[in-house]
Amino acid sequence: MVKVGSILLSMILLISGCSLFEKENLQPKDQQEDEAIVLQPEIEVVAETLRVPWSINEVNQVFYVSERTGSIVKIDNGKMERQQVALEKPLAKAAEAGLLGFVLAPQFPTNQKAFAYYTYENGQGQFNRVVELQLDGNKWTEERILLDGIPSAAYHHGGRLKIGPDGKLYITTGDATTPELSQDIRSLNGKILRMNVDGSIPEDNPFDHSFVYSYGHRNPQGLVWMGDTLYASEHGQSAHDEVNLIKPGTNYGWPVIQGDEKKAGMESPLFQSDNETWAPSGMAVHDGKLYVATLRGNAIREFDLGRNTTSPVITGLGRLRDVYVEGEYLYFVSNNTDGRGNPDEKDDKLYRVLLTNLK
Repeated sequence: MVKVGSILLSMILLISGCSLFEKENLQPKDQQEDEAIVLQPEIEVVAETLRVPWSINEVNQVFYVSERTGSIVKIDNGKMERQQVALEKPLAKAAEAGLLGFVLAPQFPTNQKAFAYYTYENGQGQFNRVVELQLDGNKWTEERILLDGIPSAAYHHGGRLKIGPDGKLYITTGDATTPELSQDIRSLNGKILRMNVDGSIPEDNPFDHSFVYSYGHRNPQGLVWMGDTLYASEHGQSAHDEVNLIKPGTNYGWPVIQGDEKKAGMESPLFQSDNETWAPSGMAVHDGKLYVATLRGNAIREFDLGRNTTSPVITGLGRLRDVYVEGEYLYFVSNNTDGRGNPDEKDDKLYRVLLTNLK
């Protein structure tokens, strides 16, 4: 990738003073000479040298980005601060494991609390847990366990956390490479879970005395609401990745059906990748469209719900893990340092682009 951002920035600084963000002329990583040049919108670098970033959060124009390696990076007016996270258990070393989902509490400005999802090992095996974190100065501490003992494996951890418009905490879990668990309502694997922020089970959950909100998922990694309607992204097997409209108590079919297959009592996806692999992850919404970060797809994909179409709107930056909309900008993080990408010396990065530039 040819980089001219630093040179241009230096020239601009000499002429017109300081600028908050670095702009880059972005071309696709690993692009072959005979491929057509991908025209990109003007993309700005907000922060760089991140370590496998996973979740983007923002409050009052200050960003908090979780890193799978076990830190939270605070980004305030272009200044980065890597904050320590003191967890009760050491992070697991398995592929895709670590500090994953992270979401600020609704009252974060006053109570300095957040929620996190992480993978750990003990004498009985490898597990995921959901915890409450407390920020004190520049250090986060695990203060309370909300849910523990979610079985884990080498892959398929799920891990996305989101606060819904109803004020509940939603959690995605993977099948931990044991597909039949997704169809077992007694299991926490292969599910979207819903809880009160104190860790209790909401009385209006679809199954009595259960955190399970929907089931039959393989490895869901994205959640977003458009109004009160919930959407989720999900990794399929050998392609057949999905974007689903989530309804409480509904069975999304894995491993019985996938892609465009149908079966009575099971829900088929709104979109599926057929034989193409997207590996979709974090999601955001704007103006009736879903924006989804894709890992294997190396793109931000736009899903137009009105036209029922999808296409990549940002490419060339390698693996992309999460996406976030704030004001007139779409923000996203690359994930090229996760062991599967091709990082450069400044990866990973938090980027932003004007939504009006996404054509």
